[in-house]
Formats: sequence, C-alpha cells, structure tokens
Amino acid sequence: MPHFTAADGARLHYTDEGAGTPLLCLAGLTRTGGDFAYMAPHLPPCRLIRMDYRGRGGSDFTGAATYTVPREAQDAVALLDHLGVAKAALLGTSRGGLIGMFLAATAHDRLLGLCLNDVGPVIERAGLDRIFGYVGRNPRARTHAEMAEMLPGAMPGFANVPPDRWMAEARLHYRETPEGLRITYDPALREAFLNAFEGPPGDAWPLFDAAAGLPLALIRGANSDLLAPVTAAEMRRRRPDMIFAEVPDRAHIPFLDEPEALAVLHRWLAACA
Repeated sequence: MPHFTAADGARLHYTDEGAGTPLLCLAGLTRTGGDFAYMAPHLPPCRLIRMDYRGRGGSDFTGAATYTVPREAQDAVALLDHLGVAKAALLGTSRGGLIGMFLAATAHDRLLGLCLNDVGPVIERAGLDRIFGYVGRNPRARTHAEMAEMLPGAMPGFANVPPDRWMAEARLHYRETPEGLRITYDPALREAFLNAFEGPPGDAWPLFDAAAGLPLALIRGANSDLLAPVTAAEMRRRRPDMIFAEVPDRAHIPFLDEPEALAVLHRWLAACA
C-alpha cells in the first residue's frame, strides 16, 4: 500500500489513480478512502486521490491529541506536496467537508473547487449525539452478515438500499475477527471527537465564506440529521452559484453514486476543470 510520511513522522496511507483534474477525496470522521469506491466508476476522467486520515484505515495511529481538523488539513496539503499536485478539487464527506472549508480559509490557493457531502458550517446536535453513541466502540454484531442485517435499523432515514450495499458497508467499515467485528480506526478517536465539541459551538460561517471564488457544490441527504434544511438554505443564499442537490431516501451520508449526487459531481468537476 502506498504511504507518505507526514511532518511528525506518521505514515499515512493514500491511493492515487487515473489522470486528469486532480480530485482529492476526504472521508467522514471514522471512514477511509474506501468510502469513494461507489462513485469512482461513474466519474468523468480525473486523477482520483484518496487519503486515510491518521488513526484510520491503513494509516498510523498517532493518538487522540493529533486527531483534529487542523492537523488533518495539514496532512492533506502534505499529501498534495508529496504527489507534486499544486491544486486539487476537494470533495469532502462530513469531516472531510469541515477540513475542506478549513483549507479554503488557510490554503485557498491549493484548491480548484470544493464539494461538500452532507455537511456545512452548522452541525445539528441530533446528528452529533448519534455519532457520540457509536464512535470508538466496536459493534455488537459478530460477523459482516449480522452487521449487514442490523445496518438498516441502525441508520434511520435510509430507504430503498439493496442488501448488497449494506453488506458492502459492513465489509468496508468493520474487520471480522474471531472475537467479533472490530472498527477500522483508533478507538482514541472517541476522546478526540468528544473534546472537539465541548463547550459552545464556534462560528464556522467564515470558513464557508472563505470558499469565495471557488466552484462550490453541496450534496445533502434529504433526511440528514447533521445538515439541517435551514443551514443548506443559508449556504445557498450566500452562494447563489453553488451547485446543489438533495438526495432522496438518504440521511447522513449519501453514498455518492446516486443519480442526484453524480449530477452534482459532474457539473462541479466541469467547473473545476
């Protein structure tokens, strides 16, 4: 597996495939670059770059203190430097979108555009509470088959998802061991996540506004508990040119191979190119 070395010596896993417009894909909080496998066959020709954050997937576990948005943003820029990529379009799912907005404010010149998958400057408490309930904990299911059966009930707001997709999700996010299923990330991520949301929320609208001048897109799960309709409406008011779609039968987060999501991605990538 390809790795690069971050400034603090951490070895971080990435994949780099294809040719064309560089597209840097940053996954959700507990996820890996594998999250983007569903959409990959449906994209126009591009250079698809995916990174496992530190503490996730094939990257080194470096401790709770290092699992922060600024550090992960620094790692993303280091990966672009490692690959010799001056500018990239950035697709950020959930946590990845927060990193994308942070980079719009701190490394604007490295971005060709920004696409946010079900995330914005305001994160709803209901969505956070749901994440608090599972982050850093191994599931009760002992096999991928058991997990695939449990996922529809554990992910309210999703409908018309075929059984093979739930099985793919189970295999993507959990390792099967003799002791049962295990998460594919450092359990210390729980501590980092809880610490990040202690106290009153900060104002992230300046980070969103920092994307001014960049092609911008937003994909929202119609049933999302993390990105409220009122927040998406305000994002659209501030950026009337933002490419936008809601994906029906999806909560947090859309899989990105839905027709509505792919239509946004194609339009946005054309604008970035």
